[in-house]
Amino acid sequence: MTPSTERKGVEFCDTSSSLSYRYEHAILQAGGIPVVAPMTTDPAALAEAVRRVDGVLFTGGDDINPTLYTNDAPPDALKTVTPPPDVEARDLRELILIDEVFQQGKPLLAICRGFQILNVAFGRELIVDIPSQLPGARNHARTDEAGEELTHEVPLTAGSLLSKITGKKILGVNSSHHQGVLEPAEPFAAVARTEDGIVEAMELKTDRSNGAPQLPFFLAVQFHPERLVKHPEHQAIFNGFVSACAREGGEGKNGRTKELQKSKQ
Repeated sequence: MTPSTERKGVEFCDTSSSLSYRYEHAILQAGGIPVVAPMTTDPAALAEAVRRVDGVLFTGGDDINPTLYTNDAPPDALKTVTPPPDVEARDLRELILIDEVFQQGKPLLAICRGFQILNVAFGRELIVDIPSQLPGARNHARTDEAGEELTHEVPLTAGSLLSKITGKKILGVNSSHHQGVLEPAEPFAAVARTEDGIVEAMELKTDRSNGAPQLPFFLAVQFHPERLVKHPEHQAIFNGFVSACAREGGEGKNGRTKELQKSKQ
């Protein structure tokens, strides 16, 4: 799992890694063991980190540096950007990790910021600030403080992985973002959109004739399912991810993740 960065940690008040326990809880409930990625931009270390795990979860957090995806964002939109305390380090770290996940063919689940940086990694833009750039769009910012309530519904593409996992044709989700995706990058297909056009979920295109990359499991969502696990359809997202890790990933295939899953049954 990729951590956020906190400017002042509790131990010595220096820059520290930060991660909501909700991610860990959702993975544990699915029968997996969460491991936090190292806070480094060393490609060799990050490649080894990916090699040693059965799958990678890209989490939410601070805004992505707009210079990575646009040169002409409106000044008012740029004023709303909140970069991580380590500025460009998290962006670079996650771009390296994305490349490694695809190189090594590991299961991938991405949430909120993770969803957005995937689109950036594959060459497409983000909306820097939905309220200022899309007048009339729904309020995508958090509408309940804890993010634990279903704030709106999105229709799911029939036959999509998300629809199959959740068992839903229309999925209730939460919302806590001011940036977003209007057009998925080439390898991705939008499988959920709000009525204002904002993409809520992406999957890899199934047509391999165009050279689209394939992974054992790939799902990217703009909402935060880790805060909604009291709803079985949202815990099911993590169950599907961890099951893919158990089937496809290294030692997990030989018993580590699989045995943990059995113990949860």
